[in-house]
Amino acid sequence: MPLARFGQLAFFSLLSPCLFLIVPATPSLAAGEEKLPWAVNVYFENDLFTGTDSNYTNGVKISLISPDLLSFVESGKLPDWSLEYIYRLPFINDPNPALKRKVEFSLGQNMYSPADISRSDLIIDDRPYAGWTYFATAFHTKSSGRMDTIELQLGMVGPESFADETQTAVHDLRDLQRPNGWEHQLKNEPGLAAIYERKWRLAPFFSRDTFAIGAVTHLGCSLGNVATYANTGFETRLGWNLPADFGVSLIRPAGNTSFSACQQQGGYFFAGVNGRAVLRDIFLDGNTFADSHSIGKKPFVADLAGGAAFYFKQVKLTWTQVLRTKEFDGQPDNHSFGSLTLSFFF
Repeated sequence: MPLARFGQLAFFSLLSPCLFLIVPATPSLAAGEEKLPWAVNVYFENDLFTGTDSNYTNGVKISLISPDLLSFVESGKLPDWSLEYIYRLPFINDPNPALKRKVEFSLGQNMYSPADISRSDLIIDDRPYAGWTYFATAFHTKSSGRMDTIELQLGMVGPESFADETQTAVHDLRDLQRPNGWEHQLKNEPGLAAIYERKWRLAPFFSRDTFAIGAVTHLGCSLGNVATYANTGFETRLGWNLPADFGVSLIRPAGNTSFSACQQQGGYFFAGVNGRAVLRDIFLDGNTFADSHSIGKKPFVADLAGGAAFYFKQVKLTWTQVLRTKEFDGQPDNHSFGSLTLSFFF
């Protein structure tokens, strides 16, 4: 994608949430789906669930997802000048009327730190301090068994991500070790990312009454100065009244799957893996356009995840435990963190 076109799409990604708020028209909903709700997902991820305070140490994100739309460009919410760019997005503009479409807006912050946050000197053999605060717009097109997602992110790495202030305030509030090395964090750098992912929901392997065993697979990639990678993985789940979604969602680009309210009580256990072939990771490689602390990264990283989800009508709660393989040279151990996601529909 040409840099100018990528910049225009990223700018639209940042501006889109404002446009949806200021334009008073109601979105054009898919025929017969007028009562499907908006969805809100609130994510909290932290390695304190596993008794550590390093590497990917905290992530928070809130997302708002629209009801089903007739078309992205016929939603009645976007100005005419933006439609050209949405039409140019691949994979999501299939005119098939049987497909359902949603738009998602997100605000999030991730933070990364070395293992010993009590030190104030530069720890050259550990990962840099870094923060990433971002806005994102995602376009989802889905059928009963497949979903295509394009997500555009625009944010800031460095002091203007305010990750330093966030971690310091939380640690002071909880009377934890104060992080003393943020003066060595990555420098300010605007971050752009374009992400694509396709998910498939497979037919249940086993089904009896309300109990079933099923699986979801995915394949995707990311392009940008923050992260460039290709990823793939799968998830297996077993439980009662499995929802018609695409698995459990963590804080990762194009990872969202919770869209529709469950109509009855249910729950399931799950296990899955997501593997990445990493070409660039700014949180390890350092700044793109300035000298900064960096460390050699591993070219392949995998997340092994397991947990449980429970839901009743308009509310869903998901707990996930994640084991992440080593990400950089000299990292002594794999990293583990926990994730809680609260989804509600209105």
